[in-house]
Amino acid sequence: MPVFAYTGRTRQGQSVNGDMEASNAEAVVATLRKQQIITTSVKAKAKDIEISIPGFGGKVSEKEVAIFTRQFSTMIDAGLPLVQCLEILASQQDNKTFRKVLVRIRQDVEGGATLAAALKKEPKTFNDLYANMVEAGEAGGILDTILNRLAVYIEKSITLKKRIKSAMIYPSTIVTVAVVVVIFLLLFVIPTFKSMFEGFGATLPLPTRIVLGLSNLVRRYFLFAIVGTIGAVVGLRYFYKTPVGRKQIDSLLLKAPVFGMLLRKVAVAKFTRTLGTLISSGVAILDGLEITARTAGNKVVEEAIMKTRVSIAEGKTIAAPLKETTVFPPMVVQMIAVGEQTGALDSMLSKIADFYDEEVDTAVANLTSLLEPLLMVFLGVVIGGVVIAMYLPIFKLVTVIK
Repeated sequence: MPVFAYTGRTRQGQSVNGDMEASNAEAVVATLRKQQIITTSVKAKAKDIEISIPGFGGKVSEKEVAIFTRQFSTMIDAGLPLVQCLEILASQQDNKTFRKVLVRIRQDVEGGATLAAALKKEPKTFNDLYANMVEAGEAGGILDTILNRLAVYIEKSITLKKRIKSAMIYPSTIVTVAVVVVIFLLLFVIPTFKSMFEGFGATLPLPTRIVLGLSNLVRRYFLFAIVGTIGAVVGLRYFYKTPVGRKQIDSLLLKAPVFGMLLRKVAVAKFTRTLGTLISSGVAILDGLEITARTAGNKVVEEAIMKTRVSIAEGKTIAAPLKETTVFPPMVVQMIAVGEQTGALDSMLSKIADFYDEEVDTAVANLTSLLEPLLMVFLGVVIGGVVIAMYLPIFKLVTVIK
């Protein structure tokens, strides 16, 4: 469908402009007339030639959705019509994929669909949580408030993910560099020492013999090791996609010595933040738990939440089944129980989420402080050990000569 650039003015005399997909210019004028906009100019735009490579591009980031949601909330609060808000927001999007999504949503809303129904047709961009909260906002006449809550929720979710990445990047980078350096030494440096040691005619020290043996193994089976590593990674990814594999791996991650506690705190923060946001927005508790389970990101936590949902459907409280799952700490369960008893569950969940956000910050800082000396020791032992093993025969030779 062709795209037209238009300019016009509202009844109040305010100038407006933007782009719109339509079958012809007359359709653009008719659509703008419905929005009480007097058209002054409509011109067809040259169609962009898009080259899409499978696996690259075509995604909408959480940050883009958060910015869109906050702008959308502000425009709705200012009294702009829904269709006009979507039209303006679509026209200013740099991400072509997101722009097309917003254009389709606008067309659905123009056709008589609710905003929530239009959003549900775009699950890759707007998840169940987003669509259900918008549906509750439309039903309660507080769409601007709900959109503002969504923007806050998405921004906090992005911040939480950044914290986890910052905790993982440093150790993974150090270990990767160490492995690359050791492989380089074993492939290219150690063989040079080997040819030099062969002329000594004496028995080499044990550490030197071990390093030379490792060098021979790496040189002989290097390609096989690369293929095996790639195969193991691909196999693990496919195994994780299966229900059994995902549950086993997620369970092991939660039980990991150092990272397990961090991941558990992240899971609690995400659960309480999501459920609290949904309940405060008017979503039914059973629907809220189902949505929260699907967005948990961990199979063990997801199953625990779904068991809680079944128990609540049978007339029990939230706190009792959560306690039985043993996934959530006793303090969290007790605070939720207090929230239920006082009728302030949504605010209590938000307080728990804020507390565990701070706990995640503290855990990340402690983890970084703990890993720094351990990684330094690791580098010293591995790389330093290889270097010392290669120089031991030289030291021995110098001693003999003296």
